[in-house]
Amino acid sequence: MNESGDIKGKLTFAVTLMVSATLCVSVLVMVVALVAGLWFDNIDNAEIFKLISPAFQTIIGGFIGLLAGIKLGNADEESPCRGNKK
Repeated sequence: MNESGDIKGKLTFAVTLMVSATLCVSVLVMVVALVAGLWFDNIDNAEIFKLISPAFQTIIGGFIGLLAGIKLGNADEESPCRGNKK
């Protein structure tokens, strides 16, 4: 039984790590695109913001929802924050 929990913990850690890394990379790419739109004169800022804003909100919301779901999925385990009373 302990081995099953160990595998679940490792899998949860791996998925959380991949989601977090993907979220970081996508945010960095979008920030670079926004900064490029602000600094370069030949790029129209309004068009950049129109294209990136909905994608940015969708990606951030989706990944944060996924991370929250992973956290809530592991809520059945004992947590020191719950004040487990015996």
